Amino acid sequence: MTPDISLILPAYNEAGRIAGTVAEAVAYFESRRKTYEVLVAADGDDGTREIVAALGRQNPAIRAFGAPGRRGKGRGIREAVGMATGAVIGFADADNKVPIEEYDKLAPFLAGDFEIAIGSRAVARAAILRSQPLYRRIGGKGFGVFMRAVTGLRGISDTQCGFKFFQGAVARRLFALQRIDGYMYDVEILLLAQHLGYRVREEPIRWRDDGDSRLELVRGNLRNLRDILRLRGRVRAAVRGEAGAR
Repeated sequence: MTPDISLILPAYNEAGRIAGTVAEAVAYFESRRKTYEVLVAADGDDGTREIVAALGRQNPAIRAFGAPGRRGKGRGIREAVGMATGAVIGFADADNKVPIEEYDKLAPFLAGDFEIAIGSRAVARAAILRSQPLYRRIGGKGFGVFMRAVTGLRGISDTQCGFKFFQGAVARRLFALQRIDGYMYDVEILLLAQHLGYRVREEPIRWRDDGDSRLELVRGNLRNLRDILRLRGRVRAAVRGEAGAR
């Protein structure tokens, strides 16, 4: 039986928080009478996978996979989408930056005219409960200007909010074409969606910074820069390749 929703939680060394995040998601889906599966893409060596595996022995709808090394958030989500069976497939942050109840705002659009619905911190009525440090907010604005100029992505105010949901078939198609292992997977997916003509609804959400960024500021940003510079050509090639294979 196809679950109503597959929720993916990408995690890197989140042993201190993952059980609470999974419990909140399960309680939410059950309160809404939705059938579900929770897939935790857990890299790292702090016991996160083992914690989720123990939860899965009590509830088979909860599963974990991953590796001791850090393979990248984009790769974890891509692999999880390949395993997911839900009518809707989406992902949220393992540290619960966006309360899972915010999915209530996105669900009507996925059931209607939009193939993709995403949370946004940058549109009217978004509620920032705890802000990022000033240097990260300035850097984020600069990144947005640069990224849009290089990639040609249009119409999305906040590409990096980790709260995105897709009609199941759309998620599987997009992530079959997706290749970035690191943080720029969000931009890649949205750019693929633009090239394939999917409709994206951006909705304001409640969001809180946890003050615990896992981004390596120098190496990580250099890798992000490289991925963005390659992205436009890579996405066009992927879309052409898919069209040629049909």
